[in-house]
Amino acid sequence: MKPVVSIDQLLEPYQRFGVNLGLERMKTLLERLNNPQERVPIVHVAGTNGKGSVCAYLSSILTEAGYRVGRYTSPHLVDWTERVYVEEKPITTEQLTDVLVRVGEVVAGMAETPTLFEVFTAASWLFLAEREVDIGVIEVGLGGRLDATNVCDRPLVTIITSLSREHWQVLGDTLPKIAAEKAGILKAGCQAILGQIPSEARPVIEEKVAALNCPTRWVNPAQKEGEMRAIYHKGGKVLEYELPLAGEVQLWNSAIAIAAIEALQQQGWSISDEAITQGISRTRWPGRLQWITWRGHEFLIDGAHNPASAQALGNYVQTLPQPITWVMGMLSTKEHDKIFEALLHPQDELYLVPVPGHSYANPLELAKLARQICPELLVCETYPDLFPALERALQGRNTVVLCGSLYLLGYFFAKG
Repeated sequence: MKPVVSIDQLLEPYQRFGVNLGLERMKTLLERLNNPQERVPIVHVAGTNGKGSVCAYLSSILTEAGYRVGRYTSPHLVDWTERVYVEEKPITTEQLTDVLVRVGEVVAGMAETPTLFEVFTAASWLFLAEREVDIGVIEVGLGGRLDATNVCDRPLVTIITSLSREHWQVLGDTLPKIAAEKAGILKAGCQAILGQIPSEARPVIEEKVAALNCPTRWVNPAQKEGEMRAIYHKGGKVLEYELPLAGEVQLWNSAIAIAAIEALQQQGWSISDEAITQGISRTRWPGRLQWITWRGHEFLIDGAHNPASAQALGNYVQTLPQPITWVMGMLSTKEHDKIFEALLHPQDELYLVPVPGHSYANPLELAKLARQICPELLVCETYPDLFPALERALQGRNTVVLCGSLYLLGYFFAKG
């Protein structure tokens, strides 16, 4: 009987290689696997925020239309299997183990060892190809130009959902530099769908699409229709649909997804308006503006791990009863001051915690910063672990929000 090997154990040998952007290792690895990415027609999705929601909308719509859809996103909240879906069902642990073992055998013969993300991405390509999906919805991991997913010469559609400062230590310290990296997924003659691009970054994108002769669609947000409904003007028709994901930002994300679907329709894909509206209404994307009940208490959770996503959370929270009790933990690499500025208000309460298993910002240092940015906080305390802080927060009468890192949410889901 073979010993049981966990996914973490299979991936552990590649952890030490960290972030090492570049495509040569990835191309070599995929060639050794007989280029599975060439057997998967894809929609490629980049952007600072909104990538996951757009991927979830697209996957749900295309599944509703009757296609066999593969989806690859990152990171996961609790389990590695969350990253790979076929027909709206996650890869099983057994399937993922099998494909990682086979990729590992190929890696063993390479002169330069790929990174963990490259190995996992190659395994995902292989799985989707072997499952013979009709279409793959593929989310960029980091940036675009040198990301391990950027190995397809002819994507069906490319999408840049939004653009703001994120991973600036790797991608560049200005929005134009970050835009140049994101625009690296655009391909000659391939349809480009573009969402929330700031004015200072837009010339970079415009120059790129012109050079590549990309048919281009600049998307406007859908219109809000009631609390959780939206309207999208599609040609001469009006699509009205339920928005299952909370927040004004979903007016953008759902519109971007529909625009991508329109591009596929123009290429001959059979997708009815009913499939669009039903697919959107059935979309699920956990950990983003999600209300949950835990130990008899209802509260809001959201990743809000960069200034733009914190602003989106802040806008949504302003529609809720005030003040707010925040339970937060952040990674050390994030722009903590800008996140606090987007979220904190006088009379709020703030409980700061570590993010287990990751390089996190010291809660004591965060507390000092929070007091500087919002001196009128009613409470600002630190805790050595999430759960005592959450229990303390839920004792009060305020609306409680857990946020700051998707990894913190993952810790909550895994241990809560």
